[in-house]
Amino acid sequence: MLRLGERLGTQQRTIVRTTSDASRAGSWFSDLAAYRKTPMMRTVQWIPLHRDLFRNGSFMGPVLKRSELVEKRRAWREAERTVVFTNGCFDLLHPGHVRLFETARAHGDVLVVAVNGDESVRRLKGDARPILCAEERGAILGALEAVDAVTVFDEETPCELLEQLLPDVLVKGSDWSHWIAGREIVEESGGRVFPIPIEPGYSTTDLVQMVLDRNP
Repeated sequence: MLRLGERLGTQQRTIVRTTSDASRAGSWFSDLAAYRKTPMMRTVQWIPLHRDLFRNGSFMGPVLKRSELVEKRRAWREAERTVVFTNGCFDLLHPGHVRLFETARAHGDVLVVAVNGDESVRRLKGDARPILCAEERGAILGALEAVDAVTVFDEETPCELLEQLLPDVLVKGSDWSHWIAGREIVEESGGRVFPIPIEPGYSTTDLVQMVLDRNP
């Protein structure tokens, strides 16, 4: 993956991290699109990201407060947009996560991702986790094209949040198909629940262990 500020062809271009000038952001994306068409750049693997990455002066997406998300849910409902919801720790993003989001997004018009808060992750994964704090994990997820909104929940399950949002679709990786938290809440409100097959060979826990094994 091309890094910020890396040399493109024979000309050095610095990709800005922040800007309040929308025209500069548009120009940056135009330059990027042109470079992607060159023979050298066709070999680069690109991660799908939002075109509005520069919102709030950040290269990554915002994490919404619950009240902000509930307000957005009202607007989506009035616009008759199908809202899909999923949740998880999502510590150290990997291709399995990205494909989960893309598959989930295909079930509706809007994808909301709820991220476990740091204390919640520690209870689930142990004291050594999370690797990244909730705000950082949420910001990364918010930059993905498939993700429309991100929020953080600190409860044991997302049930309280689901009661407030009442999404049209609830999805979860099939490794949790035996128990999907909030299933009854969504189904009783007329929504649908789908377990999505997980991508084999990807696990944050395994990634962490691999790094530890390589750096004893």
